[in-house]
Formats: sequence, structure tokens, C-alpha cells
Amino acid sequence: MEISLKEDSFDKLSMILSSTDMYLPWFKSKEDVNELVRTIFNEKEAQVLVTLPIRRIPMDLVTLDEIAPNVDLPKEEVHQILEKLASKALLYSGNTKNGQKGYSLLRRGYGFKQVFYWKGEKTPEAIKVAEITKRSYGGNLFQAPPPSENAKNAVKGYRYLPINKSVDIVKQSVYPYEMMEEVIAKTKKIALAHCPCRMRFEITEGQSCGHPLEVCMKFDELAEFLIKSGLGREINKAEALDVIRKSDEAGLVHFVENSKDGIKHNCNCCGCACWNVGPIRKRMIPRDMMMATYFIRETDTDRCDACSTCVNICPVEAVQIDGDCSSVDKEWCIGCGVCAPRCPNEAITIVRRTDVGTPPEDFETLHTQMMEGGFKQY
Repeated sequence: MEISLKEDSFDKLSMILSSTDMYLPWFKSKEDVNELVRTIFNEKEAQVLVTLPIRRIPMDLVTLDEIAPNVDLPKEEVHQILEKLASKALLYSGNTKNGQKGYSLLRRGYGFKQVFYWKGEKTPEAIKVAEITKRSYGGNLFQAPPPSENAKNAVKGYRYLPINKSVDIVKQSVYPYEMMEEVIAKTKKIALAHCPCRMRFEITEGQSCGHPLEVCMKFDELAEFLIKSGLGREINKAEALDVIRKSDEAGLVHFVENSKDGIKHNCNCCGCACWNVGPIRKRMIPRDMMMATYFIRETDTDRCDACSTCVNICPVEAVQIDGDCSSVDKEWCIGCGVCAPRCPNEAITIVRRTDVGTPPEDFETLHTQMMEGGFKQY
């Protein structure tokens, strides 16, 4: 059967967005991804987007001169389409190192599908995207990815940071890159947006999960994109530290890129709605197959009186009362430290795991290692 240009472009774009690197492999069917793509883009937009090379590093830009020769449309029309998509925040844009205007597809954690939720508005587009996503997940809020033999040892894109009050910095030798305060101190620009996971939860479930919404922070280049697009508002470092404090108080889990330097965003996640904590909490996929977790909880059994405070607050429900003491399941504990400052007897310590290494040095190294580890590139 002959495939039309329109069908071919949409099909190719769906394939790109469904690749592992683009992070839509959890959709159960190709048709759902196709519907999502058709909801967001028109025929000519899809025709242009399929020609954009997927670079190893997110937000790595390609110029009009690199894109236009690959599109069967006049160069000026290609330029107009790119600019229109960029103005709608459906395409990342900025200046290359030599000062030329460049573009990049929105990618895993860097806009697709977060652009529909970051602003905190329940627009028709946001509702449609949320509905398609939930339907593709079989009516569930989460859908676990297919198991992979290499998933446990593969380089993870993201990691959890323990809240500072939970770690004895002197005894545990916590490095600066393991502290949210130091992550914030290194940033040049910060944007504050709404949590896309909790926005999707509110749309699909018709209610709030009860956790704060405006706690999603983006840094540097990604912050520039959100601010320029009106998807987030610029805040200073003092305000960013206040976001972290409020997130700590709400029992949220700090989440950043799995690199020591060049971190582009911080999410503050819950087990109710968030794509990473939720599946771990529901035991849909083992912790170490999904996230980089460098810390673990220890309990001083002499101090613990089985009060259940930590049982009730654990985001992944990894704690239970075992006789006259609390007991943590170390296969599922994410070392977030949410429980430690709430313990009335100071019986909880968050310690570094001895069976894992350290994060890649920087943002570029992280994504290079992820790509080398078998992530697909189109």
C-alpha cells in the first residue's frame, strides 16, 4: 500500500519520539504515539521536524542551513515553520557557539511533553495530551517500561539527592554535587515552573494529589527556554532555596540529572503522580533499573521506638514496623532522606551506598555515556 507524504512524515516523527533516547517507549502502541504527534503538529511541521538530526547532547542546536537542504520545501518556508514552532515552545531554539540561530527537537526531560504542563494551565492541548497518555498507559497513571537485561547497569539519566538535614555531612563525606544548595549556587539563571507530573495527575484524575505544584526548577539554558517561552518565571537563588525548603516540608524527593556538573533541572517529586517515584512506589520496576540512587537509609534500633512516623512519610512505601522497630526494604529505599528529619528520636541516618560509583562528571559526559550504553539515536 502506498504511504502518503503526510502519513510517512508522521510515522517517522512518531518513531523518533518513541525511541529510547526520546523517552516515549512506554506507550503501548504506535497508534497512540501517532495520535499524540498528529495532535501537536501539522503535516508540514512533521515534514520539517523529521529532518532535524538528533544530537547526542540535548539542546544541541542545528542551523537553518543544515536543516533546509533536507526538506522538500522552499528555505524561507522552512524558516517560517521553525520560527512558528519555536514561538509556540514546540521546538527548542537559541544561538549556536558562533552566534547563528539554531533549533533542536524537544527531548526526554527537556520539553516533550512537559511544555504542555510547565505553565500550570489546563489548556485544551494539555488535556488532550494527558488523555492520550493515560489511555496509552491502559487507563493507569503510570506504565512501566519493558524489562531490559542491561537496564540495571546502564547509565541513568537522573538521580535522587537526599535532603541536607538528613545527612551528617562530616561523617558521611557528602560532596558538593550531592547537595541541592550547591547545585543552586552553581547556576547562572533559574526558572520556576509547575510540576508536569502533578499537572497531568490533576487533569486525568480530576483532583490534586495534595502536594505543591510550582516546585519544578530549570537551570541555565533550559531556564532561558522556559522564561523566553513564558512557560516559567525567573527566580533568584534565594527564592530557589525557598522552593527547596518548601519541598522538604512537603515530603517531596529532590531529583536532578545524574551528573556532578552542568545540571539543567531539579524536580521535587512525589509517589502519587511523578513518573519516577510513582512506579517505584507501586513496585512496577526495580529502583536500580530506573534511577541512580547513591544513598540508603540506616536505622539505629536502640533509638527507634516504632512510632510509625517514617512509615507514613516514605514516598516509596519502603518502611514498615517489624516488632518494636521500623524496618526499611533496602531494595526499594531511594535514599531521599525525607524520613530522617521527621524522626522524633533521631534514629535515622542516610548513608552513601558502597555498591555504586559516582555520577558522570558533567552534562555532556552523562549523555555521551548514555548514548554509548545503547540508547538509540535517530
